[in-house]
This record gives sequence, structure tokens and C-alpha cells, in this order.
Amino acid sequence: MAKRLHADVTKISYDRYQKLSAVSCLWFSAGSCELGITMANTTAVYARIDTSLKEKAENILRQLGISPSGAIQMLYSQIVRTRGLPFDLHLHYRKPTAIGGMSDEELDAELNKGFESLKEGKVYTADEVDRMLKDEFQL
Repeated sequence: MAKRLHADVTKISYDRYQKLSAVSCLWFSAGSCELGITMANTTAVYARIDTSLKEKAENILRQLGISPSGAIQMLYSQIVRTRGLPFDLHLHYRKPTAIGGMSDEELDAELNKGFESLKEGKVYTADEVDRMLKDEFQL
């Protein structure tokens, strides 16, 4: 009886592993994959990361039932699939503050900065100012 139970558990485990292997092949692999039990050709990825960020991310991954290695595998698979990063990366730019949105103190401080730069000889043409605004604020 014990041998039969062990054989049944082993078969169930083998069947689950086979299904998981098939799913992981279909889900993660960028190339072709044979269904069944195959040894994965893997390599290590090492990265330095902020301790607090790592702990927070791993806590979320644990709640999702995903290992850190699984998350990295998913990220790399999406990079290959999309031929780029799977999220939008862009630099946020500051919007210029309108004079009407400044307090009297803020406006005085900005005017004083301008006056000091004039005394230091920092003078710009209108074209230079337009170019600087375009570069900094995409105007």
C-alpha cells in the first residue's frame, strides 16, 4: 500500500512538473520549447539594489506567489517579446511657474536672481532664451 501511495504521489508530482514545464516554456521562452521534462539552460544575473526597495518588492512578489527569479525571467521575456523595456520610460520635465502662481516673496526672489545675474554679466539674447526654454521645458 505504501509503495502504491508513493508511486501515485510521484506520478502526480511528475504530472504537475510536466504541466508547469509546458506552461513555463510557452509563457517565458523566447524560442521554441519541447514539452516534457527538460533541463533549463540558465545563467545567473547579479545586480546591486537598494535593500529597502528589494525587501518591499520581494514582499509584493511573495504575495503574488512569484519568486524574484521568476519576476526577472518575466521581465527579460517581455524585453525580448517587445524588443524594448515593457514600460514607458521618459524624463519628466518641470513646467514653468507662471508669475501669477508665485507669492510676492517668490517673485521677489526670482527678480533678485535675475538682477544678480545681470550684475555678473550673464546676459542672453532672445534667441538664446527661446532655445533654453525649449530645451528645459519643451516649449
